[in-house]
Amino acid sequence: MSSCDSGSSCNSCGSANSCDTDEKQQHTDEMIKKRLSRIKYKIMVMSGKGGVGKSTVSVSLAAMLNSLGYKVGILDADIHGPNIPKMLGITKKGAQSDEDGILPFEPIEGLKVMSVGFLIQNDDDAIIWRASLKHSMIQQFISDVSWGELDFLIVDLPPGTGDEPLSTAHVIGDIDGAVIVTTPQDVALLDSRKSVNFSAKLNIPVYGIVENMSGMLCPHCGEIVNVFKTGGGEKAALELEVPFLGRVPMDPAVVERGDEGKPYVLENSDSEVAKALKKVAEGVLDRTIKAE
Repeated sequence: MSSCDSGSSCNSCGSANSCDTDEKQQHTDEMIKKRLSRIKYKIMVMSGKGGVGKSTVSVSLAAMLNSLGYKVGILDADIHGPNIPKMLGITKKGAQSDEDGILPFEPIEGLKVMSVGFLIQNDDDAIIWRASLKHSMIQQFISDVSWGELDFLIVDLPPGTGDEPLSTAHVIGDIDGAVIVTTPQDVALLDSRKSVNFSAKLNIPVYGIVENMSGMLCPHCGEIVNVFKTGGGEKAALELEVPFLGRVPMDPAVVERGDEGKPYVLENSDSEVAKALKKVAEGVLDRTIKAE
């Protein structure tokens, strides 16, 4: 396609719109590169299926890293089910901007958040978008958002290996690692294998597997009851030859804090669940900051 001057029609390519589109994409690519150059580590949090507590792990990992003094961003790439705003107590809609771009929300100092949940007026509205529009939104979440200097960008992905994970990997280009969340059942191996294989095909290092909901912490006696068995995540990590980041038990307080918009790991820092999630954060630090 021949190049053409901005604002003029192009007889060579037949459409000024085509040239305008190329210029816009070039500008977007340049902005993405500029934004990412200020972010040290980009980490995807994935799961093979829904309902495994992936967003809870994403928020907990980000909050834990932030509490350790790191600058962290959370990109909520779950376009159809953006739960991150609710879990961080962000009820405002819309987004402000300055000369540098769209300003992410900052519910905790040093923790920046962007989600499509801020852009819809009614949380009950269904987002019915094709893959191309979702790809464009993820591009904008990087190119147009003023993330600033970050140590970590945590990308909370929807379950599976479809449009959003693929678009995120394509847009960012250089994902530093993936954290895969699963549950203790033996069938977890099937779901985890898909996420591990997805990462391998895109040359994304797997930082490890988290076995979430690994037993329930009894609120009365404090002992752990193995509701869903235990060991499926660890078995998957062993068979798939990737690190195992630990078991995280269930605690009714996790649901309560999530509904209240308060990160559990900050509100219940001495609990067994928080200790397990801290181990997950330490596993990520071992593969990033401590490996420098």
